[in-house]
Amino acid sequence: MTPQISQEVQMGNWAARWQAQSHSGSETELPQDQQGSAPNTMEYRGAGMAKRLATLISGLVECMCFAGVIFGWASLVYVLKDLRYFRDLCISPVNQTTNVTDCSAQDEQFSLIFTIGSFMNNFMTFPTGYIFDRFGTTVARLLAISSYTTGTLLIAFSSAATALMLFPALSLLSVGGILLILTNMQVGNLFGKHRSTVITLYNGAFDSSSAVFLVIKLLYERGLSLSHMFLFLSACSAWHLFRTFFLMPRRHIPYPLPSGYTYGVSCQRRSSSYRTYEEKRRPENLGEDEMQDGDSALREGNDTTQVITGKGDPGTAPSFKEPTFGSFWSCVFSKLFFWHLVWLSVMQLRHYLFIGTFNPMLVQLANKDPDLVSSYTNAFAYTQLCGVLCAPWNGLILDRHKRGRKKDGTSQGVSNSLADLRSCVLSLAITVLQCIAFSICASIPVLPVQYATFILQVLSRSFLYGGNAAFLAIAFPLEHFGKLYGLVMGLSAVVSLLQYPCFALIKGPLKGDAFYVNIGLVVLMLLAFVNPLTVWLECKRRQKKPATTPSTETTI
Repeated sequence: MTPQISQEVQMGNWAARWQAQSHSGSETELPQDQQGSAPNTMEYRGAGMAKRLATLISGLVECMCFAGVIFGWASLVYVLKDLRYFRDLCISPVNQTTNVTDCSAQDEQFSLIFTIGSFMNNFMTFPTGYIFDRFGTTVARLLAISSYTTGTLLIAFSSAATALMLFPALSLLSVGGILLILTNMQVGNLFGKHRSTVITLYNGAFDSSSAVFLVIKLLYERGLSLSHMFLFLSACSAWHLFRTFFLMPRRHIPYPLPSGYTYGVSCQRRSSSYRTYEEKRRPENLGEDEMQDGDSALREGNDTTQVITGKGDPGTAPSFKEPTFGSFWSCVFSKLFFWHLVWLSVMQLRHYLFIGTFNPMLVQLANKDPDLVSSYTNAFAYTQLCGVLCAPWNGLILDRHKRGRKKDGTSQGVSNSLADLRSCVLSLAITVLQCIAFSICASIPVLPVQYATFILQVLSRSFLYGGNAAFLAIAFPLEHFGKLYGLVMGLSAVVSLLQYPCFALIKGPLKGDAFYVNIGLVVLMLLAFVNPLTVWLECKRRQKKPATTPSTETTI
């Protein structure tokens, strides 16, 4: 009894001294032997890190297996053709000596389905992004799960006689998938200095999810029915619901991450004594695993461009005013946003047209050999799995200045936000070069060259979408991230509608030869170089602008 009473008295004295210190504003630290004596501190911190890792890994699995499955359309088209979807649109040969069936109308119908689905994938991002910003993560994810499950059920119960069900099905899969990736990208805020790497990793997983339709194709060739496989995808909604309530926040994850931040349903509650210690201790006393780059930015008091205002759960994040952009519309009408929109639109059009015309292109280059078409379709789908490996390279480019600042203890005379923005220049330029190289290879009508096209395509696409999300999170206030991300994807979707007239031009006047269209797209993509140039000039302008001293000191 005596040791227990002595320990309680000691803890009471510790709590009283800490409370007195916090009220008096004293800078005196606790004695060394009492700083780590909060009850269950190490246990709680270990549990918190385990939960963050579980959120990261489970989110990665979710994005890789569900979010971007529609971009594996080329593999699913192979199955749908075998099941005779839209087969009635094929025209039998009039001259029996040629024995060649014209199925261009069938290919055009499949291309139209993908065009509408990819358009919905981008265009609906703006209203869904508004829902995410306005109502929070739980509401957005429940909408995503409902949309995704409905889409998979429509495909599961479709048949050749009801092939038109593919139109709403693919659109619903698109909307559900983009909402899943949108709600998952905030997980990067849990990992501070690795934030951009996590965002690009998730976008790479989004790209890799297109291989799901390859798995469906391979299983179909081994006897499984399309209906049963999509019913299984529908049943996976239970997994999404579990993550929604246990591993995701109700509202948003703030950045920088406040001390003692929690999210999701928890089976254990912290004691009040621990909560007092955890939430009132100074950032200098945080452990290495808990220290975020945003905390150091707050201590500096002069770089608050990446702070979410009122986006976390109540009482967890401080409010600051973003100095460069204020309102949502000031972001929209800025030069940075406009040229970033051009950058995304022209390269996305190139990727969408390639995926939408992939099967007809292979049929032509393989001289309608079904085995060759199947082999190259599988090779293309396998390369899509590498998206999750390629995308983090872009995040490492974006995060490199943070590693350098941690080593030498300086930011080389520039603010954190300016260093973030400057790191985007190289990332944006490399993405354009990759896409041009991919387009040049796609323009060469030689079948073996398409292996290089597949590799460059997945590398370029991983950099494109990961860099898009990371740039918006860096260049603009995070309270507008969902709306800006949705708007840039929605406006780029309007441009992506050009893929259908391009496809009609190839199948009609150009008689299946896409060479001139490909060359035109290569020339068009030169416009994308204006974006990294604009960002570089903006960095120069901000660096020359005299630094302003905050009128009040920020206290944490």
